Amino acid sequence: MFDIGFTELLVIGVVALIVIGPERLPKVARTAGHLYGRMQRYVSSVKSDISHEIQLDEMRRVGQGIKESIESAASDVQQQVTVVDDYLREEVGSVDKVVAAMAATEGERPVTEPAMKQIETPPTPQQSLPLDEPDQNALTFTPSAVVETARGKSAGTSQ
Repeated sequence: MFDIGFTELLVIGVVALIVIGPERLPKVARTAGHLYGRMQRYVSSVKSDISHEIQLDEMRRVGQGIKESIESAASDVQQQVTVVDDYLREEVGSVDKVVAAMAATEGERPVTEPAMKQIETPPTPQQSLPLDEPDQNALTFTPSAVVETARGKSAGTSQ
């Protein structure tokens, strides 16, 4: 910031020695050193406070971004749940209509295709559901050799 060389400092020291005098110069130099130290500590604390505030602001922005992404994901899940719920309600309604038609014709004759068409409402287009993940409820394959070995050991111990 300031470009002060050795020669400038020497000139300042000689002028200070002439103006202040040799008796008071050490005391003035000590006081100037203390004031310079205080100024450095103050500037350092201001820099650290500014740095801390910048970090807090960045953390707030990151937190806000995470909050927005979570809200977005929650709304996506809610929309998918609504789609599935609507689909299931339509299916339950059509099953109820078929059961009602079967109850109405019970004992008379079996329900025929024309009777079902009178009961049914016009079909609604089926919505596709994204199935990105594999089915977690699918049965896993158990090797038969392991099952037979386990059966053989348990059969041998029971005798």
